[in-house]
Amino acid sequence: MREVTFAVTQMACTWDRAANIANAADLVEKAAAKGANVVVLQELFETPYFCIDTDKAHFAHATPADANPALEALKPLAEKLDVVIAVSFFEKAGDRFFNTLAMIDAGGELLGFYRKSHIPDFPNYEEAFYFDQGDTGFTVFDTKFCRIGGAVCWDQWFPEAARIMTLRGAEVLIYPTAIGRDSNMPGYDSKQHWQQAMQGHAASNMVIVAASNRVGVEQGEGGSIAFYGGSFIANQFGDKVAEAGEDDTEIATATFDLDAVAEMRRRWGMFRTRRTDIYGALTETAPPELMDDRAAP
Repeated sequence: MREVTFAVTQMACTWDRAANIANAADLVEKAAAKGANVVVLQELFETPYFCIDTDKAHFAHATPADANPALEALKPLAEKLDVVIAVSFFEKAGDRFFNTLAMIDAGGELLGFYRKSHIPDFPNYEEAFYFDQGDTGFTVFDTKFCRIGGAVCWDQWFPEAARIMTLRGAEVLIYPTAIGRDSNMPGYDSKQHWQQAMQGHAASNMVIVAASNRVGVEQGEGGSIAFYGGSFIANQFGDKVAEAGEDDTEIATATFDLDAVAEMRRRWGMFRTRRTDIYGALTETAPPELMDDRAAP
């Protein structure tokens, strides 16, 4: 038996960077007090979600990894509490910029980074203006408690990413996220769709999935997003076993025997019966009828 407790967190963010980092640290402390071994923080929590607009001034928020104030604050906390902390931040790497996930191990060691691979490029989610496509490939981190596949927000819509991380040994897939009800799509609510996409990754790969979103309404010059929280944890069958609400700062936790999960996955045989000889079409370009109006002609 190898029991591990995961925590997903959510909070609203302001332009007071130090306060956001302090609030994130407080959530880590409270999650650890609830018994969490692994804590997942939301995407880009140091600031509001600036990608609603395209504004060169926001590049000032980017930092090199070794100078990021959130990492500087949370590494000693991971050591003090003996917890793993997943930290999303805006990384400046030379003349390139990435939406990056850092994994801090229990004990405070920085294990490495994953740079977001899939970059959204549409109104209110103008991330392609700010971020280069990630160059790390899909990363699995060997932490004190388990092997974690780390991806970020838009990556969660791609089953290929989840499968690759699982094939590389991930026992849990985590997704720091910023998503909500978009003023450019009135009447459309993506919350259930968002959760079900990741629940499908959990079920089809028979791994744990943990996603942390933000809350609060954030207004840009060209629109707004009402972030709907809903941070959740799904078990290996795709069932939600813990979920936060839509409006408040919250922590949700769930505990799993990862040895039992691994044994169930092995007995199902889905990885033994894969047909890699017929999967070549996955690398083909999608046909024009599946493309949107921002796709290259």
